[in-house]
Amino acid sequence: MIKAGFAEKVITPPVPTYLAGYFHERIGNRVRDDLYAKAAVFEADGAQVALVVCDLVHVTAEIVKPAKDIIAEQAGIPPESVMISATHTHTGPEISARKVAPVAVPLDSDYVARLAPTIAEAVEEAAANMFEAQLRPNTGQEAELSFNRLLRMRDGTDQFGWDGDPREVAGIAGPIDPEMVVLGIYDRGSNLRGILINFALHVDVIGGGGADFVSADWPGELARAIRALYGEQVVTLFLQGSCGDINHCTHRSTELPTALEPKAVQLGRALAAVAVNAVEKAEPAHDETVGSMLHTLEIPYYEVDDNLRQTVEELKKKSPLNDFEKFLIKSVEVWPYDGQIAQVPVQAMRIGPLGIGIVPGEIFVHWGLTIKHWSPAPYTMVVELANDTFGYIPTIEQAQRGGYGAMPILSRQLEASAGRIISDEVIRMMNQLWEPQLTAASSIPANLAAALEPYAPKQTK
Repeated sequence: MIKAGFAEKVITPPVPTYLAGYFHERIGNRVRDDLYAKAAVFEADGAQVALVVCDLVHVTAEIVKPAKDIIAEQAGIPPESVMISATHTHTGPEISARKVAPVAVPLDSDYVARLAPTIAEAVEEAAANMFEAQLRPNTGQEAELSFNRLLRMRDGTDQFGWDGDPREVAGIAGPIDPEMVVLGIYDRGSNLRGILINFALHVDVIGGGGADFVSADWPGELARAIRALYGEQVVTLFLQGSCGDINHCTHRSTELPTALEPKAVQLGRALAAVAVNAVEKAEPAHDETVGSMLHTLEIPYYEVDDNLRQTVEELKKKSPLNDFEKFLIKSVEVWPYDGQIAQVPVQAMRIGPLGIGIVPGEIFVHWGLTIKHWSPAPYTMVVELANDTFGYIPTIEQAQRGGYGAMPILSRQLEASAGRIISDEVIRMMNQLWEPQLTAASSIPANLAAALEPYAPKQTK
């Protein structure tokens, strides 16, 4: 038997509030829709895991650690069995004082101090209201709403978007992940009580650069659409996928919405339709194993090199500078991490047939696809922006090409090999969580057997 419980707590800041996610000051003067900390707790055979998703741009260790400590004390769920992540909304409050450069976005320290207890309260409430559950996992596909936002130029560099002469573009610099993974959680009366949805798509749609309001962006619209169909009892946890280089900006001509509120509503409804289609066709799972592992990796921070110093010196000669360029100069001048080692938390969870690879920062989609490819789980989610933040985590090659998300310090804080180190460790942990089942298997799994067939010894007469 597996049990599950859900809860959600409002974490909308008082307005006016400074908004996070840009290089210039933006103030939210009103609340378009509330922000939430949403919790799901699962229990089987005495083991518990908790997942929390917050409508924030990211979460930091300064919030995660005290929240996990309270959860351990009051709900009895150990820190290694708790995941705390963010949807990555850019119309939420600034929550991090751990800046690599000063920016004109003050921090509401009273609001930030309330986050950890509120997150813990959501988990406690979910744990206190568990029910006998049935898990129904499935996948859906949506390949027309997400786009790799980096372009490979003819000179071998990467560029963010279509600025400049399009004739200099060689092509799209990377893939997308069109797979949506869903887990519907039903009670014994076959009522949908909660749903986990994992999809890789940046959450910077509804406000753009000129937002003057607080909003959960399209994940909020997604949750509203799900609730409108299934009822107010349903709690939707949107678990952000590996979207470090993925956003909503189409590479083709369209007369459909492309930005702001109309686009957020379109995305929320369309992705809700994918989730509904998948969960309505999902068969009940009979694997009710629950488990979690959390490892802290030591990964060197990026060290300032001559190329970056030269870039900064050239920028200093330019006038006027835009906000992006000002931030880069300040970031390099005050970068405090040369020669230091980052403590990077990575995590893996198992909920029945669902494996969840959990990473900090904004990881490029290549690494998410890599984790999925080598996962032993029948269904695999990759969740970014969890347990802490370290900026973007690009591929090793793209770390050298200079596109946004790969630019050191401005967006990338760790050394270039961080993505490989992180994804390798997640894959190892997921295999350890599945090891008893894999070891007990009487034969090679069908998918692996098919892959190995070309290498099998040939029988001769």
